[in-house]
Amino acid sequence: MDAATTRVAQYSQSTKALYLAFELSAKTWKLGITVGFGQKARERDVSAGDLLTLQKEIDQAKKRFGLSPSAPVFSCYEAGRDGFWIHRAISEMGVDNVIVDPSSIEVPRRKRRAKTDRLDVHKLLKLLLRYHLGEPKVWSVVRVPSVEDEDNRHLHRELLALKRERTQHINRIKGLLAGVGVRLPLHLKTLQEQLEKARLWDGSTLPPALHCRIRREHERLLCVQRQIVELEGDRAECLKECNSPAVQKARKMSSLRGVGANGSWLLSMELFSWRQFRNRRQVGAVCGLTATPHDSGDQAREQGISKAGVVHVRSLAIELAWAWLRFQPRSELSQWYAQRFGGGGRRLRRIGIVALARKLLIALWRWCEQDILPAGAELKTVA
Repeated sequence: MDAATTRVAQYSQSTKALYLAFELSAKTWKLGITVGFGQKARERDVSAGDLLTLQKEIDQAKKRFGLSPSAPVFSCYEAGRDGFWIHRAISEMGVDNVIVDPSSIEVPRRKRRAKTDRLDVHKLLKLLLRYHLGEPKVWSVVRVPSVEDEDNRHLHRELLALKRERTQHINRIKGLLAGVGVRLPLHLKTLQEQLEKARLWDGSTLPPALHCRIRREHERLLCVQRQIVELEGDRAECLKECNSPAVQKARKMSSLRGVGANGSWLLSMELFSWRQFRNRRQVGAVCGLTATPHDSGDQAREQGISKAGVVHVRSLAIELAWAWLRFQPRSELSQWYAQRFGGGGRRLRRIGIVALARKLLIALWRWCEQDILPAGAELKTVA
């Protein structure tokens, strides 16, 4: 078939460029390629990770649509398991790529809707055209960290995962013992001795299979605890010795009373070291601490915070807010909370702590970027 028979001569885009959308999976990448709204998209399947074939498909598409070899290429794909390496790889090929937050893509509100890779790639392609035609809010674009900034996030994320595993092991041991009516104050170092001395309701020892299972669970718990101690030691040494901008910001935040190593490190590596915020609204939005009003017709109500963005940063911010009330009672933020929510009930105080968490994040951002100390806050005394 001649190329002229499948190419539409008139399409909506004045600047001649190639638009490419990826629908990623573990084995295959489905590509949707077009040059404008009036042109039927070209569909191709590429083996996952096959960059050479991808470059050939881009070159063939340019010939098919009558574009010069130097025509710009704009692409997009959804953020997911593949991370940022695809973005870095195709950027080296000269492709202008954006990574999209999947939850920000508009979908039909029908109870049942068709969903296939082909439909998804066409949807992405249409949104990509709208994005480059002047609709920046058609979706949310993910900011891509550098390789170094991405690598810095592994330490605290591994720590969070290990602490969750530690809790799971402890709860599993307690559950196994509770199943036979035994309740012990668990001590990691002396648990084996406690198990030997434990007795059931009739005075007998623990059944042998149960005893062996708890012993193996305890060994896994000790391994997790050992790794937690090693990672916390590495973090403490880095906070003491390293002079990178990210570590300096973490050290600066930890100089405030009520902010420890866990909070300062996570906030620095996830937010303040590589993300560039223009205003306080962006700081609150990236953690999902912004309001989501519902105002339509005669209905007007608040739906709570958006809960978008980085989940563990939002949970940490709420923990920091409670610690701030305890260790910084003379600060303006603590006094504001006491006046606004201190006299209310339990539910009102829990609502107020979320508002305080957002204000505290903004105050910490200003402290890191503009050297503006939170009003009334105290620094830690140096021994």
